[in-house]
Amino acid sequence: MRKKNYECDTQVFKSKNLEVERRRREKLSTRLLMLRSLMNKATIVEDAITYIETQQNIVQSLSYELHEMEATSEEIKPKKEEIDEEVQATKIDGNKLWVKMIIEKKRGRFKKLMEAMHNIGIELIDTNVTTLKKSYMVTTFMQLFFKAWMVNGKQKVVMDIVWGN
Repeated sequence: MRKKNYECDTQVFKSKNLEVERRRREKLSTRLLMLRSLMNKATIVEDAITYIETQQNIVQSLSYELHEMEATSEEIKPKKEEIDEEVQATKIDGNKLWVKMIIEKKRGRFKKLMEAMHNIGIELIDTNVTTLKKSYMVTTFMQLFFKAWMVNGKQKVVMDIVWGN
């Protein structure tokens, strides 16, 4: 923190960068004078114009490439991935089934599936749920409390539950 000097209120404040900036400008002007002594002004201006034109050409070619890349990326955009929902049911023993389901991940869908299975008399003995990107893979060992369905019929009922029919 600086101490304020109350004795010299009439003194003008000088920035410490002021001297550095002055020296930098003097150095630039001496170098420019040296360059002018070696070359004429027309050559210096011509070289500057040539340099600017080459830089503008580079900018144009890069912006053209960028525009092409954006156009192709719009064409290549991946379409919404569709989940192939499937249900596989295998009869294990009497009224017991092993079921593998792949269903699209939607909010509340798994809960509805479990409630619907419970409501129609299916007891889930062992269930494993794996989430992948936008889908659930549910493998479960279940027991039915009625023997009227065959495996294909059970598969259809489970598929109807999965699809909300």
